[in-house]
Amino acid sequence: MSKKAVVLVSGGLDSTTVLAMARDLGYECYTLCFDYGQRHSAELKAAEKVSATLGAVEHKVIKLDLRAIGGSALTDDDISVPEAETVGIPVTYVPARNTIFLSIALGWAEVLEAESIFIGVNAVDYSGYPDCRPEYIKAYQLMAALATRVGVEGKPVSIKTPLIELSKADIITQGYALRVDYGLTVSCYQADAAGHACGKCDSCRLRSRGFLDAGVDDPTIYQRIN
Repeated sequence: MSKKAVVLVSGGLDSTTVLAMARDLGYECYTLCFDYGQRHSAELKAAEKVSATLGAVEHKVIKLDLRAIGGSALTDDDISVPEAETVGIPVTYVPARNTIFLSIALGWAEVLEAESIFIGVNAVDYSGYPDCRPEYIKAYQLMAALATRVGVEGKPVSIKTPLIELSKADIITQGYALRVDYGLTVSCYQADAAGHACGKCDSCRLRSRGFLDAGVDDPTIYQRIN
């Protein structure tokens, strides 16, 4: 019997690498992304492309309106995306985003009878988000076992975080070994409609430095500055 996994994808570098890893481990992958009111739709198009390219059995887009609560530069146009490095938790943190996303993924995993959920959280080269830390995943795993039928029956869905202790360079190196086409991915917080990156935000800096440290060409296309 084949094993199934729900893979959270955003169209970015990390989640695309996780999808390639899950496939390489022999999982039938069901990809899940969210149209939650983020600044641009380019990442949704990228998520669809990488899901198709990496052989997802099904790709699902869930529409949420996190703009209704705001509180983040990614969901409130009145808050600017910072272009300088910040100290502490940045304004690009979306309140409770991973908790919301994981909860919907958990529900779909139960419906599919999938044994695992893969998520590309990282606690090394990341922007300081509290819901990317190992202690958060450990707590969520406990909650998932308590809150689901499969958990109560002794077969809880496992939350897989294969990138959590890797540097961005290590992630890229593993992705290249799995023949990931990073040219399909969009990581920028304020990409244009074509998915071209600003080259200034924190996500762009982490991505660019990752390719440099990995010693491989960066396929990112940047916006033209007039």
